[in-house]
Amino acid sequence: MFGLPNKSDSTATPSSAQSTWREGAVLLQRAFGLVWQTSQSLSIGLLSLTVVAGALPAAVAWVGGEIVDAVVAAAAGAPGAGARLVLEWVGLEAILVALLAAAQRGLSFCQSLLRARLGERVNELILEKALTLSLAQFEDAEFYDKMTRARREASSRPLALVSKALGLVQNVISLTTFGVLLVQFSPWAVWILLLAGLPAFIAEAKFSGDAFRLFRWRAPETRMQMYLETVLAREDHAKEVKLFGLGSRLLRRYREIFERLYREDRALTLRRDSWGLALGLIGTLAFYGAYAWVALEAVAGRISLGEMTLYLMLFRQGQSAVSASLSAIGGMYEDRLYLSTLYEFLETPSPPLREGATSGPDPADGLRFERVGFTYPGSETPTLSDVSLHVPPGTSLALVGANGAGKTTLIKLLAGLYMPTSGRIVLDGLDVQAWDELVLRRRIAVIFQDFVRYQFLVGENIGAGDEPSFEDAARWREAAGKGRAEEFIDSLPQGYATQLGKWFKDGRELSGGQWQRIALSRAFMRREADILVLDEPTSAMDAEAEAEIFARFRELAIGKILILISHRFSTVRLAAQIAVIDQGRITEFGDHASLMAMDGLYARLFRLQAAGYSPPGPQPLAK
Repeated sequence: MFGLPNKSDSTATPSSAQSTWREGAVLLQRAFGLVWQTSQSLSIGLLSLTVVAGALPAAVAWVGGEIVDAVVAAAAGAPGAGARLVLEWVGLEAILVALLAAAQRGLSFCQSLLRARLGERVNELILEKALTLSLAQFEDAEFYDKMTRARREASSRPLALVSKALGLVQNVISLTTFGVLLVQFSPWAVWILLLAGLPAFIAEAKFSGDAFRLFRWRAPETRMQMYLETVLAREDHAKEVKLFGLGSRLLRRYREIFERLYREDRALTLRRDSWGLALGLIGTLAFYGAYAWVALEAVAGRISLGEMTLYLMLFRQGQSAVSASLSAIGGMYEDRLYLSTLYEFLETPSPPLREGATSGPDPADGLRFERVGFTYPGSETPTLSDVSLHVPPGTSLALVGANGAGKTTLIKLLAGLYMPTSGRIVLDGLDVQAWDELVLRRRIAVIFQDFVRYQFLVGENIGAGDEPSFEDAARWREAAGKGRAEEFIDSLPQGYATQLGKWFKDGRELSGGQWQRIALSRAFMRREADILVLDEPTSAMDAEAEAEIFARFRELAIGKILILISHRFSTVRLAAQIAVIDQGRITEFGDHASLMAMDGLYARLFRLQAAGYSPPGPQPLAK
């Protein structure tokens, strides 16, 4: 009847839209529980003030009627005594009105404080949940949409739901007291009061569901808008956006998304307000019919002027209370739908933190990949197939191959960020899936090519490599010395206390090579690690600096396993073992000399790169 949004994807329709009232009650109970856990004192204040604010309006209306009757009686009788009675009633009404104002102010105060604390609490829950998720979940676009919806709306919805529920309780208390007084006039008056607002409520509930469906459907577009804002406004994107002249194009794409979303919002708002106005007029006519009824009863002398004043006030305030109650119910329905996205996210199954062995039966065996295969979730093509390697302690291994060959995926499997879909990885003679997850990760220090450039202090950027020593200044200096970062750190204004990045005041930006030395120092923070992995972390350095860094790692990693991924064969040739990965398979394995003698892919790539470093022959000068 009202018209639905023009969307045909039934999978986007939330299950909560068809949930039972019982399920809605469960969500409401959970919201109350969340508010109670956030602050018991403020919750008690809200409940108490709600009862007071609900009961006082009827008392004010009743006293108002008594004032009118006292004035009429005083005008007809002895002025002195009547005036005192009028003043007493007026004084009582003033006290009640002051109490009502104080209760309403108290409600606003409690809600403001709870809003701040509850918003922070819900964001904490979301972030705590994010810490338990697997890398595969973060890389799943559908799941990322779910997290985006939870972060955008759900932090404010629990208090909104509770506030509307308490507002409903307040209005129900008011309507109950109004009904007790109105039934003395006529039971039909009570039914008119309750039923007149029903049509507007039906429209409101209907369009609340439509608004939520729009919200669910367009999460990907909203996330694209947020991404475009980041690209256009972040310092680490600014130089490339300006250089390539992308600004106008990206801004135009941002504007197009907004206009598309705005058209949907405008159409929904137009339908919502049009039907709300039409159905609201029905309620208005009913209420004013009741007004006329009361006035005619007073004209006929069947009720006094004070009673007429009382009933008119009850109808007027009752009209507001019914409208507010129905609006609260509609709002609760909408808040419940949005709140369901929060619990949908929080209840997403997370892989449990694996507990297990803290040591293996054969430490001298080192690391083994036994016929390891892996296919990313949602993909049909394997990234790795039948990979077998053995890296004993004290051995350095270089992985060579084209981009996308599977080198970084192999490292993610080693670090436990993914589990192999076939085969197994063995450390110290024990399958890594049998290891305690935290113990395993502390044994591995990985520096990826896309390492994080934290907008922290220099020392904290290095300390991030070993969380227990995050603030240990002595360890910072030791690790920076091993990673050859101390040379430029000492020249910074505040040394290790220098703020890095441009997000905060006085932040300093480093060159690519300096950032990579910071990242390499991070790897040396982890003293317990006996498997060091460098996944192209020195790509911003020149070949000589990279070779120096790798030689330094070999020197400091005696007795440990060192794995290097690099495209520079001048560095790769220094590794004791070299594995060539092509389309997810190991096609060549050996040291530099044996691979050159094999004259396969490695030898061809090495000669191509070596030719690039050879001095060119004489070239004629340009005229």
